[in-house]
Amino acid sequence: MTEIVTVTPNPAVDLSTTVEKIVPVLKLRGTSQRRDPGGGGINVARVITRLGGNASAIYPVGGATGAMLRKLLDQEGVASHTFSIAGETREDFFVNEISTGQPYRFILPGPQLGEFEWKECLKLVSEIEPFPRFVVASGSLPGGVPDDFYARLARMTKQHGARMVLDTSGQALAAAVAEGVDLIKPNLREMRELTDSEPSDATEWEATARSLVHHGKVAVIALTMGHLGAVLVTPDQVLRAEPLPVTPVSAVGAGDSFLGALIWRLASGADLENSFRHAVAAGAAALLNPGTELCRPDDVKCLADDVVLRSA
Repeated sequence: MTEIVTVTPNPAVDLSTTVEKIVPVLKLRGTSQRRDPGGGGINVARVITRLGGNASAIYPVGGATGAMLRKLLDQEGVASHTFSIAGETREDFFVNEISTGQPYRFILPGPQLGEFEWKECLKLVSEIEPFPRFVVASGSLPGGVPDDFYARLARMTKQHGARMVLDTSGQALAAAVAEGVDLIKPNLREMRELTDSEPSDATEWEATARSLVHHGKVAVIALTMGHLGAVLVTPDQVLRAEPLPVTPVSAVGAGDSFLGALIWRLASGADLENSFRHAVAAGAAALLNPGTELCRPDDVKCLADDVVLRSA
């Protein structure tokens, strides 16, 4: 078993296409077709693997879509540890409008998980031998899964002396932070919901992250702020990164690429500054690719040299 395990309770197969223009009623004929494995933790594992790391993905599979998801990950060389569910694994749908360049994202509801099914996920993690150094949980919770699912996972991870990394939102994020986690990667919306605050600029967002860290429930916050850049906050250090000047093709997967690169470098023994630099580069690299392709290693390598970090 690898030193990095990702957990994705609500995975998907992501179907993407392009059309000339989106209009009602008419048949809109796609000019391309692509299917990728999807879901936060799965994307993180994909990024770590393509950057040269080693990550295993734990996720549920149901029906023909679940079988396709497993096959797609096998093709990318990502090790899977799955458990069966009664419902069908969901599909998501992404359309890029050629005439405007605008992306449209259709996120479909996932299957309901019964108590036995979501507990099977926690059981799979608990039985890992030897236990990984990093457990990366990411994505939404499907119906039937309690809000404290990630908090339970965080408790288990702490008991094994491992590091819990989380990228989610809403009550699931709040419950896990109350339990205590090592690292979270919120975006602005998720940070706003978590702290019930409305910062107006990058400096105020940074102060909000500092306050949360100093309360002791989160050791590290990697806050992605879109056009405002990103900030990494620890009890002893604050690093700021301006956004890289790239022309976005698609924003899908930028956050997952950011987190995947960050954990890839941390697991390899790199310091926080180096890890943050590669995370910012990977997030920007994902913007260069259409659909749900995520970042490419060559782009990450090139862009990492252009990342400017400043200590606060």
